[in-house]
Amino acid sequence: MTAAGGDDLAALREQAALASAAAISASDLDHAFQLQLAEAIQVSLRGAHPSASSSNAASSSSWAQAAPALPVPEPSSDAAYALALQAADLALAEQGRRDALACRAAHSQAAAAARIAAHDALFARELAAVPEDRWARDGDYFERPLDLASPSSSARPLFRVFSKGMASSEAVGPRDRDPGLAVLAAAVCGPQGDVVLRIQKPVEEAVVGDSEVLEAMALLEGLHAALELDIRSVKVITDHKMLHNHMLGIWRPSERKLADIINQILTARKKFEQCEISLVDPSQVSYVVKLARDSIAVQIAKALAANASNQKRETCTICLEDADITKIYAVEGCAHRFCFPCMKEHVKVKLLHGMLPACPQDGCTTKLSAEGSKIFLSPPLLEILAQRIREGQIAPSQKIYCPFPKCSALMSLNEVIHPMQESCSMYTVADAATLRKCVKCRGSFCLSCKVPWHDRMSCHDYKRQYPHARPEDARFENLAKEQLWRQCVKCRHMTELAEGCYHMTCMCGYEFCYTCGKEWKGKKATCSCLLWDVRNIIRSWR
Repeated sequence: MTAAGGDDLAALREQAALASAAAISASDLDHAFQLQLAEAIQVSLRGAHPSASSSNAASSSSWAQAAPALPVPEPSSDAAYALALQAADLALAEQGRRDALACRAAHSQAAAAARIAAHDALFARELAAVPEDRWARDGDYFERPLDLASPSSSARPLFRVFSKGMASSEAVGPRDRDPGLAVLAAAVCGPQGDVVLRIQKPVEEAVVGDSEVLEAMALLEGLHAALELDIRSVKVITDHKMLHNHMLGIWRPSERKLADIINQILTARKKFEQCEISLVDPSQVSYVVKLARDSIAVQIAKALAANASNQKRETCTICLEDADITKIYAVEGCAHRFCFPCMKEHVKVKLLHGMLPACPQDGCTTKLSAEGSKIFLSPPLLEILAQRIREGQIAPSQKIYCPFPKCSALMSLNEVIHPMQESCSMYTVADAATLRKCVKCRGSFCLSCKVPWHDRMSCHDYKRQYPHARPEDARFENLAKEQLWRQCVKCRHMTELAEGCYHMTCMCGYEFCYTCGKEWKGKKATCSCLLWDVRNIIRSWR
C-alpha cells in the first residue's frame, strides 16, 4: 500500500473514532439531562408538603453541593428553597444540552473535513491515472460529486448484482472467423451468495463492437431484474473501471448511446432504497463471465449452423424469400419451383374462385395434380382440389350430379347405371330413355329433369305439378332474382357479377352476356346490350 493510501486510511479511522466519541458524549449528556429533570419534578412535588422526609432534603443538598455554585437567594420557606433549587438544576441541564450540541457540531465538522480530504486524495489519484488521450478528449467532463451525508447502516441484507457484456471477438480463436455477435449476462445473488436469477440474451449487431455500451446494457438488465424481484437493497459488482466511474459520476460519457444507457442506469438506481457499487478484480466476477462465454458459444454455434443451412436454401420467385430446399415444390411436368406457402395460397385462391389451379409461372398452363399437391395442401383443400380436377376431366355436356342432397356425387353420362343393365330390373323398356341410377348411393333419378325418379309421370307433368322439387330450390330461385344473378345455360351454374364488364365466362368455358344471357361467339357478343357500366368498373376507395 502506498503512503497516500495509508494516510487516507488513517484519516478515515480518525473520522470514525471522532464520530463514535461524539455520539457517546451526546448520549451521556442527554441521559443526565433526563435524570436531572425527573429529580427536579419530584422535589417540586415534595416541597408542597411540609412533612417531607429529611432524607430527600439531604439528597437535594448533596446534589447542590456537587453542582457548581450558583447564586441562590436565601429561602424564606421550604417551598421557595425547592423552587430555587429546581431552577438551578434546569439551568445546569440546559447548559449541558447546549454543550452537547456544540460538541456534536464540532465532531460533525471534523468528520466532514476528513471525508473531504479523503475524497480529494482519491480523486487526485484517479485523475493522475487517466490516459493522456482520454484526458484530452473527456478531461472537461471528469467530476466526482462529494456526498457529505453521514453513512447510515441498513439492517436490510444486500443482494449482489453481477453483469458482463461480451462480444464474440473475445471468445473466438485468432484463426477463427468472427461472426460479429454479442451477448449480455447478469446474475442476481442473495446475501448468502446463492444465485437468485441469471440472464443470458443476445443483442443487436449495432453495439457489438462497443465494450462500454455492452457493459452498461448488461448492468441495466441486472438492475431491472432485481427490481422485478422486488429487491430494494443491492450492491453492484463490476470489474469495468469506466462503468464504475460513470456510475459514481466521476466521468461523464461523451457518446450519445452510452450516455442514454447510463442515464437509464442512474434512473433505475434511484428506485432502490440502497444501491452501492464496487470495483473488484476480474477474478471475482468469474461466474458471470462464464455465463457470457457460454451464451456466446451457443450463439456462435447457431450462426455456424445458419450459415451451413444457407447453402441449402433457395429463393422463391413469388415471395422472393429464402426457403429450405426441402420446402420447395417442383411442379410436375414443367419443373417450375416455388415455396410451399406460396403454392398453398395460389391453389387456395384458384379453388375459391371455382377454377382449376395450374402452375403459378407466368404463361405456364401445366395443371396441378392432387397426388403431387399432398405435400403442401391441407386435407380440406386437397379434397376440394380433387373435386375440381374430377370436374375438369368431365365435359360440361357429360357432367351429372346426383339429385339426392345427402349424396350429390359427380358422374359422367358413361358412368351412371342404366337400369336395364341390372339382371333383376323391375323397370319397363319405356323407362330406359331417362331412368338412371347413381354410382354412389344407387338412387334412381331422371336424366332429363335431374330430379329423383318420378314413376308413372312424364317429365312435363312432373315439372308442372312440382315446379320446385325441393323447398330450397324455390328460395334459391327467389334469391337469384333479387340479386340479378345469371344462370349458365350450358352447365346450369349460377353466376354473380362482382365487378368488371358484362362479358361473362363460366367455369365450364361457356361465354355469355350477363344482361340478357345470350352466347358470345368468337369473343364477340350476339346481342346489342351495353358492354359495361361505370358503377362496376370504378371502385370507391375509402
